[in-house]
Amino acid sequence: MPECNYCGASFEDDQSHLEHLRNEHEGELGTIDSRRVEAEFGTGDDNDGLPTGPVVLGIVLAVAVAIVGYVIFVHGAGGAGGAGTVNGIDVAQTPGQPSQSEHGHGLINVTIDGQELDFSQSQFQRPQEFAAFHFEGGDGRVWHKHASGVTLEYAMATLGIDVSDDSVTFDGTTYRDSDTGTNVTVTVDGEPVGPETYELSGSSDQRPEQGDFIRIIVTTEG
Repeated sequence: MPECNYCGASFEDDQSHLEHLRNEHEGELGTIDSRRVEAEFGTGDDNDGLPTGPVVLGIVLAVAVAIVGYVIFVHGAGGAGGAGTVNGIDVAQTPGQPSQSEHGHGLINVTIDGQELDFSQSQFQRPQEFAAFHFEGGDGRVWHKHASGVTLEYAMATLGIDVSDDSVTFDGTTYRDSDTGTNVTVTVDGEPVGPETYELSGSSDQRPEQGDFIRIIVTTEG
């Protein structure tokens, strides 16, 4: 039968004895008894042995990650991405993450060999597939963009048009400004631009005429 060396009390088993040492003689325990009590009951911090510091740090990090994820999801990543392939067309720059906070409008005219493309047709109305740049609602006159870093090259690639500053490829045919009898004009607001690097600017309200006016004209002779 265990007996307390500090007060002489007797106990039926070791468990009861150790509980007595912990509750009645905590400040008096020698090294051996202290180790026995710690081994049986832990350190007595009432935290079930969990390291408070690491737990708190983990919670803080989890909250921080959640906030960053929310900001990216709601407001967009902001920056443009690297090169990519769109509709089988290689582009030098892809847009940032699409978001409702990036919503611009503008106008467009693409005329190839005398035929103006009708972007109200279903093959060009693909807002679910191309959220960053698209036409919607059966309107083929006004373009929409929902991301930063939308280049003219990328925008045209979503429509199946491969464009550079001196060539246009559409429906399997490539038109080059250097070809005899062929003239290729690629402008935004009447100024020549480099499609790979020019980033479209759209009106944020419902006045698309205040956004960039894209004009691509291909003429041929013969």
